[in-house]
Amino acid sequence: MRKLSRVKAEENLGKAIEDSVDRIGGIKHFIKKGDVVLVKPNFNTADPFPASTDIGFLKEVVNLLYRTGAKSVVVGESSTYSRNTRKEMEKKGVFRLQEENNPPKMYVFEEREWQKKTIPGGRCLKKVTVPKILDEANKLVFLPCLKTHMYAQFTGALKLSVGFMNPRERIPLHIRNLQEKIADLNKVVRPDLVIMDARKCFKSGGPAKGEVEEPNLILASSCRVAIDIEGVNIIKEYPGNSLAKEDPREIPYIKLSIRHGIGPGEYDKV
Repeated sequence: MRKLSRVKAEENLGKAIEDSVDRIGGIKHFIKKGDVVLVKPNFNTADPFPASTDIGFLKEVVNLLYRTGAKSVVVGESSTYSRNTRKEMEKKGVFRLQEENNPPKMYVFEEREWQKKTIPGGRCLKKVTVPKILDEANKLVFLPCLKTHMYAQFTGALKLSVGFMNPRERIPLHIRNLQEKIADLNKVVRPDLVIMDARKCFKSGGPAKGEVEEPNLILASSCRVAIDIEGVNIIKEYPGNSLAKEDPREIPYIKLSIRHGIGPGEYDKV
C-alpha cells in the first residue's frame, strides 16, 4: 500500500516540506546524486496562490533537491492555451529564482522540442504531444496546488499532467470526455514524487479564482491518486464546499486512474 504524509506547515516551510518527504521514505529514496530532476509546478496562470504555485514553496523544493545531490533541477511549464507561458512566469516572478545560489534551469515547453507519444490502452485519448525533456530527465517531481475546478470538479496531481500536453491539443481535450482523457494522459506522464502545497485551497470555483480556505498542510506521496483522494477529503472538511456530495474515488478521472492501475484507491497516512 502506498504511503501519504500530511504535515502541518509551521513557520519553517522548508522543514515542513522535508518532514513530509521524510515520512514516506526520505528524499534520497526518490532522488539520487547526479539526477537531472524535472519539476512541474502549476503556472497555468499567474493568479495568486492557491491558483498557482507559491514561489517560496518552489524555492524550498528546488533547494531540497540540490541538497540531496541533484545535478540539475529544471522547472518546466506550459500555461493554459490562451496564455503566453513565459509572460505568466514573469508575472509570478519565477525567473528571479535564477538569481539564487542554487538556481534552477527554466524550461518553457512551447519554446523547446516536442514528441508524439502513443498512449497504451488509451480509451478517449490515443496519442499526445509532450515535451521531449519528459524522457530526458532522470526524475519527475509534481508540485500541485489544492483546488476545485469548474470543469473537472477537482484539480490536483492527476490534472497537473495536462500541462505537459501541447497547447494546440488542449482545446479538444476540454470539449469532450475531459475526465476520461486526463486518466489516459496519466499513463504516459509518471511522476516519481508528488509534494502538494495545501497551506491554502479553493473549496469552490477554480482553477484561477475561488473561495479560499487555509488547511495549512503539506502532503507528500509517490502516488498521484492518493494525493488527490486526500486532497478532495481535505476540501470536504469545509462548509460550503462544492465537493460535499462527492466520493473522491467516484470522481471520474480518479476512478478511471485507479482502474488503469495508475494508483490504488487505498493508502497509509503517515
